[in-house]
Amino acid sequence: MNEQDLHLDTSRVDPSLYNKDLAPLPHDKRNWGAFEIFNVWSNDIQSLFGYTLAASLFLTYNLSGWAVMAAIILAGVIVMFLVNLTGSPSVRYGIPFPVMIRASMGVRGSNLPALLRAIVGIFWYGVQTYFASTAVTLMITSLIGTDGGAGMLGLSPVAWLSFLVVWVFQIAIFWSGIERIKHFLNWAGPLVYVVMVLLMIVVWWQAGDQLLPAVGDIFSGQGNGIGGIQAFAAIVGTMVAYFAAVVINFGDFTRFVTTERQMKLGNLLGLPLNVAFFSFIALIITAGTMVLFGEALTNPTDIVERVDSLPLTLLSALTFFAATVGINLVANFIPPAYDLANLFPRHISFRIGGLITACVALVVGGLWVSVISQIGVPGFVNAVGAIVAPFYGIIVADYYLIKGGKLDVQALYSAREGDAYTYTNGWNLRGLAAFALAAIFSLSTVIVPAMSSLSGFGWMIGAALGGVFYLALMRGQTRALKSPA
Repeated sequence: MNEQDLHLDTSRVDPSLYNKDLAPLPHDKRNWGAFEIFNVWSNDIQSLFGYTLAASLFLTYNLSGWAVMAAIILAGVIVMFLVNLTGSPSVRYGIPFPVMIRASMGVRGSNLPALLRAIVGIFWYGVQTYFASTAVTLMITSLIGTDGGAGMLGLSPVAWLSFLVVWVFQIAIFWSGIERIKHFLNWAGPLVYVVMVLLMIVVWWQAGDQLLPAVGDIFSGQGNGIGGIQAFAAIVGTMVAYFAAVVINFGDFTRFVTTERQMKLGNLLGLPLNVAFFSFIALIITAGTMVLFGEALTNPTDIVERVDSLPLTLLSALTFFAATVGINLVANFIPPAYDLANLFPRHISFRIGGLITACVALVVGGLWVSVISQIGVPGFVNAVGAIVAPFYGIIVADYYLIKGGKLDVQALYSAREGDAYTYTNGWNLRGLAAFALAAIFSLSTVIVPAMSSLSGFGWMIGAALGGVFYLALMRGQTRALKSPA
């Protein structure tokens, strides 16, 4: 792959499909490596929401801790494999997700997955903004001794203040550009590990010799047989669904990576290895809370609040705030910004798309406690993941099996009849049908009671069906649609 392959003749691009934020990123403007990709994942799982999910998996299912750990590691391996596939095209061509999917859905049809992905990202952005604000709330209340009393919509006055502070802070970081976001991630990720290990040591010290028996109780779950297999698979499915939003649009990040080798190394370190170590820490701390407080606490802010140490409280609150903000910016702010820019490139830039994202997410985050959280964390993760899952299968099947791993970059920005990705007035109707068929089934595993036993697998089923239906509907079109080398 050379720089000429990324060259665009801007005189031939359609203005309704192009702006500088959506253009291919030249290799000389990329400076992300394995460390940056590792920190994308470390901030993701180390966010407050990620910790709560990981810790609750040890308690929700009647499985031994060993089985839960194995399921979590397996999920990390699966996600690593999945993102290597979706990340590679953007490393090669320097294009973000909404431009990449033009090849399969059409230059106009790409607006459908872009809009749906934007909706998912905005929801996650609002939720993660709330979770980051709980760390700030803890920090403020530990200093002033009160949360301000009764508030509204389940949030105290201090909680509302914290939420708004985090919301403004994230916009400021985003507005500073991708380099500032990268630097923020690079110190937030490692710092979280330092603080988590410190918190684990403090909890272990206070729990004393009662900690290991508590860990043993968690590791002696009784799940076995068919029920145990179903629980194991449900944990794998839930963890994969947690990463689903990033899996589909991983190209939004890998377009900044220098080489594919760096991307794969970062994914290896950041997914199976990182997830396993972090889950082990979460397990030890959760067992310690059972000893110290008589109940299992899965929210780090609740744990730190009960550990009588003001310095640790302040440091932990600051660190979890940083980690949650970091992944929010990368996974839930950058993708919707690109997706919204893809809808109207002439009028919405990357920055304007980010501002729209932030404004809508303000409402979502404000309603998290009183409304959205009532559907439950695993159900929320699975539902939003299932909606966009088929696009993963469509992207992979199209790029690797239909297009032969080659794209016509110029055609990605052209709506002229007869060009490679114009299809029918800019829409690939076969791709649209494949998405609809797969989405109906995958989403039904979450919302239809009779299919609730498959709810943990909604994302993977939807992704697989999307690819299968796409290949079936595109049969006979392969030779005509293959792009030039």
